[in-house]
Amino acid sequence: MEFEKIQSKSLGEVLYRGVHKSGLKIYVLQKNGFSKSYASFAARVGSVDSEFTVPGESEKTKVPDGIAHFLEHKLFEQPDGSNVFEKYSKTGAWANAFTGFNTTAYIFSATGGFYENLEILLDFVSKPYFTDENVAKEQGIIGQEIRMYDDDPNWRVFFNLLSAMYVSHPVKKDIAGTVESISRINKDILYKCYNTFYNPSNMILFACGDVDCKRVEQLADKYVTASPIGEINRHYPEEPPRINQSVSEQRLSVALPIFLLGFKDSELKQRGGDMLRKQITTEVLLEMLAGKSSPLYNTLYEKGLINDSFELDFSSETDYAHTVMGGESTDPEAARAIILKQMREAKLLPDDFQRCKKVLIGRFLRLFNSVENVSNTFVSNIFKGIDIFEYPQICEQITLKEAQDRKESHFTEENCAMSVVRPFG
Repeated sequence: MEFEKIQSKSLGEVLYRGVHKSGLKIYVLQKNGFSKSYASFAARVGSVDSEFTVPGESEKTKVPDGIAHFLEHKLFEQPDGSNVFEKYSKTGAWANAFTGFNTTAYIFSATGGFYENLEILLDFVSKPYFTDENVAKEQGIIGQEIRMYDDDPNWRVFFNLLSAMYVSHPVKKDIAGTVESISRINKDILYKCYNTFYNPSNMILFACGDVDCKRVEQLADKYVTASPIGEINRHYPEEPPRINQSVSEQRLSVALPIFLLGFKDSELKQRGGDMLRKQITTEVLLEMLAGKSSPLYNTLYEKGLINDSFELDFSSETDYAHTVMGGESTDPEAARAIILKQMREAKLLPDDFQRCKKVLIGRFLRLFNSVENVSNTFVSNIFKGIDIFEYPQICEQITLKEAQDRKESHFTEENCAMSVVRPFG
């Protein structure tokens, strides 16, 4: 295979990308002289992918909620009863995996032995081993994990918010599923999901560090042997633009109330540069309107309505997108009222707009100092058709009018839902 060399002069970075004969997309971000290396072997499958049509089949397949997370857990188990983490412990590498709404990734970082660790990664992800016995055992383990998250206030306040924002979309469901849903998982369903979503043509291998792309290709030749399949047709229910409910409340063991405000996005069906432009525009607005140097943040902080736990985030996919902000508060309702009022009335000043764009570009450039952060950012954006090398250029191009229009369409009371977890009593 041939690697295409992509050089960003403005960032001073070099990326190699190619498509393996299996359909696997391989990326190598060279960081010559770096002592640490990192790799991510990721599949485009997450908790929202519970209904799909397998290429070559005409009937839809519907699987239990939580299966992507369950599958991630199971791949670490070896036929001899050992666990992949035992292999990594011998090499000195740090390894992990995570399942999100749209992506499952298997990762490691190491300060030596990169290719040895990459062999472990490619080998175990390419060799599933499911039996009735080990599936039943995992149901008990994950069932305990689900019950633990049921009592986690930060987890609950977030998923309660998603349930308040979304009427039908599966993003509102817990990533791990429920105790009932995972009880319906069996080895045959796991193999079907694995063979569909873990086909190399639905995956990315991303390596970052002082790494040679030809050696990465040689290991892919050795371990990645499946043939490409066609496009997977994913089915999501039609989601109305309205929010599901304005407020969701729950009581758990917390010292202070925790609140999150969510602004549901109605501008969807975007990919690539258009999605990145919307993302950056929203991030600039968040920095201007509610960042730590904003009048809104200072007002809330001085009134004791927020503390250092206050955070902001914008998440965007083709079929859903939302802004989330919040943290601990003595009076979530008062914080909500001030946030909505000031965001509605705030005037976007040209100097502040330019300053916040520079803040975002600086934050983006710092990603490249961390092999972990830049790799995870690349992988999540590649699946969305986004080239993050374009980030600084697009950020510079965004106009004040674009930001103003986005503020007026996105940060509205009609789009807003609130989730609160309060102390008992």
